[in-house]
Amino acid sequence: MARRRARDLERTYSPRQFAAKLRRLATAVERKRPFTIRVAGETLRIPSDAAFNVEHERARGVDELEFQLRWRRKR
Repeated sequence: MARRRARDLERTYSPRQFAAKLRRLATAVERKRPFTIRVAGETLRIPSDAAFNVEHERARGVDELEFQLRWRRKR
């Protein structure tokens, strides 16, 4: 099986697109269901037992808030 390379991508969405993605995620979390999203041509399936956290960073007058989901891929 091919090994996946590390990636670090960022994409900017319109407020409407971002809200739609958050709504789909919130529904999946509330229903304890997996969440699927396509990022840069790759479909990611986040399991229902993923860990969720919120991260805040501040540097040089810029604040950043990240909603993070972490999970281990099944082989």
